Amino acid sequence: MATAALKRIKKKLPERLAEVRGERSQRQFARELGVFQQNVNRYENGTTPHTDFLITLSTKENISLDWLLLGKGRMRRSR
Repeated sequence: MATAALKRIKKKLPERLAEVRGERSQRQFARELGVFQQNVNRYENGTTPHTDFLITLSTKENISLDWLLLGKGRMRRSR
């Protein structure tokens, strides 16, 4: 995959994180996930999330990692 394509994909990740958070404040969302609010803020501002955060988010919020990271498929995983 070309570098430009990777940059476009990575640029959408903060938007998808904010979509998952929805109307909840960053503080409330972070508390529910067991992380610091500052981490949520950094991730929504473009810092690449840590693997532990992504796994926790996927598990607790039932989010597809393919959708979150690549924008492919549906947001929610089928159960």
